[in-house]
Amino acid sequence: MTKKILLIFGDGIGPEVVGQAKKILDFFSKNTDKKFETENALLGGCAYDAVGTPFPAETLALAKKSDAILLGAVGGLKWESLEYKHRPERGLLGIRKELELFANLRPAKVFSALADSSTLKREIVDGLDIMIVRELTGDLYFGEPRGVKTLADGSRQGVNTMTYNSKEVERIARVSFDLAKIRGKKLCSIDKANVIETTEMWREVVTEIGKKDYPEIALSHMYVDNASMQLVRNPKQFDVMLTGNMFGDILSDTASMLTGSLGMLPSASLGAKQADGKQFALYEPIHGSAPDIAGRNIANPLATILSLAMMFRYSFGFMLEADAIEKAVENVLDSGVRTADIAKVGEAQISCSQMGDEVVTTLRKILN
Repeated sequence: MTKKILLIFGDGIGPEVVGQAKKILDFFSKNTDKKFETENALLGGCAYDAVGTPFPAETLALAKKSDAILLGAVGGLKWESLEYKHRPERGLLGIRKELELFANLRPAKVFSALADSSTLKREIVDGLDIMIVRELTGDLYFGEPRGVKTLADGSRQGVNTMTYNSKEVERIARVSFDLAKIRGKKLCSIDKANVIETTEMWREVVTEIGKKDYPEIALSHMYVDNASMQLVRNPKQFDVMLTGNMFGDILSDTASMLTGSLGMLPSASLGAKQADGKQFALYEPIHGSAPDIAGRNIANPLATILSLAMMFRYSFGFMLEADAIEKAVENVLDSGVRTADIAKVGEAQISCSQMGDEVVTTLRKILN
């Protein structure tokens, strides 16, 4: 059966990195029994420029018809002066909300060839493989009331509301527990239960689910400030980390730098499985649009290619093919091939498109 993939190139370096992932899709379609059909859609600043909104209705319609979505990046200085509702990031938040993509999976894996690229010592990060599960459709980013108002004395007041209900916590907790079952059977839930009542409830719900349905999983809890410190001090103590939207936003970027480059880290945003078995899913690198290097063909496409591997694994169950993509990336890195962001001083560098070609060539060798 042919899988329908919606490609959202987005802003900045988005078109360049997604273009390299498309090479992988084309390779599989031409050389294996795994077939893919792609369509393109607008989201973010490019969508605003074209049609006056960062989240066109046509994009949502195409997203709902697709089997999975691959996104490059959104945003850039060009659009920062726009009214809040027109900014590129509102498109990304909008599609997450409309498709109810509540579970964000952000692996932080250190390839041995890049262990020295981290700002931490090799012995601290070599072999690191953790998964941060971030709730994606609640918390401060979506809670009401929100906004900025002028008070009677003329001062301005900003309000954002941190809010979760127990059902939202339960569904993200189950995703995390299920991942822990197939990984190291260890889950650490991150909160601030000592001072924030919302996360006190979070801890209670996670604890109850763990005791009732996942007794084989070693569950621990950690305050977010300590978790941030521990990620730098001793990251290998973690396997699966579960947390809310705001804390997850911060911690996942902290974890990303353990690997040496944002250009190496993929992500998956998953919705709930529906009655007919369909599950909305969006895959994207966690790096931004990097407008300062856009159009120069020097971006690192590996995070996008690894996001495609996550798509194969979590949306399609193509385990062999997902493993092959990840092995191809590992072999390319072991061979010494580097884009600018992961090259040491004096090391030879290749372009974004050349890196995509290298992965395809290596993938062909692995599968043949």
